[in-house]
Amino acid sequence: MSPKRLAIVIGAAALVAGGIGAGVAIAASHSSPSRTTTATSTGAPSYSWYRSMMGNLQGGSMMGASYGWTMGTSGYRWMMGGTSAPNWMRGNALPGFMMGTSTDPGKVMGALFANAPGPRVSPSQATQLGNKIPTGATVDTAQHRITFSRASARLVVVASPSGGPDETFRIAGMVNPTIEVSVGTRVSIEVVNADSDTAHGLVVTASGTRSSWMPMMTARSAFTGSALWFLGEPTSAGMHAGTFSFTATTPGTYEYLCPVPGHAQKGMFGTFVVTS
Repeated sequence: MSPKRLAIVIGAAALVAGGIGAGVAIAASHSSPSRTTTATSTGAPSYSWYRSMMGNLQGGSMMGASYGWTMGTSGYRWMMGGTSAPNWMRGNALPGFMMGTSTDPGKVMGALFANAPGPRVSPSQATQLGNKIPTGATVDTAQHRITFSRASARLVVVASPSGGPDETFRIAGMVNPTIEVSVGTRVSIEVVNADSDTAHGLVVTASGTRSSWMPMMTARSAFTGSALWFLGEPTSAGMHAGTFSFTATTPGTYEYLCPVPGHAQKGMFGTFVVTS
């Protein structure tokens, strides 16, 4: 990590320690066991944290007018997304001063938001959660499938779990299993980023998009609220976790994938089925 980026991380950690911001758009603070995400409202404490973090990154007037927009509301929404994918996941590259020598936006965002406030879990908790059988679910390891028959479904997804395989999701002890729910099911998914050096997220989207380097260029989330765009990489404080919820309103076959550029291509995807 470069001296400048290290200084950014230290500065962000100081902000968190000082209680500036209860959460950011990617993951909000919580009281266990409930972990929820927040919207990208510029009135939220997350926006204050974002402005402070970006101020440290830009070094005051160091970037001049070229990137001054990143400090404002338009930059915040551009970076964080909200109801739609962040623009840097839709073919608009991160500003050069953020990329440094890296060519991987996931690694840049993973490091940049490593010390963001929000819920955390320990490595041992992440292992336990990744192997946990969801309540009310039928798990068929032979068919590599998890089926929910109730009106609500809650599950935990661990991104790039310890012990591998890398760039995959672990759910109920399986790698990228098919998830099946009935139409009208209220689905709640907790995502844990266990990857040591990159950001990860999860979105339920239309099928056939995982082959794209930037899948969010070709398809948005399939249901209202069916996305958690990204979580920063773990630190000594733990692994970032966040929860999103949505209603599976339309029968069909969809995909769940990591929307961070390149990750679905590497294996971070699975099938999400809504039956009638």
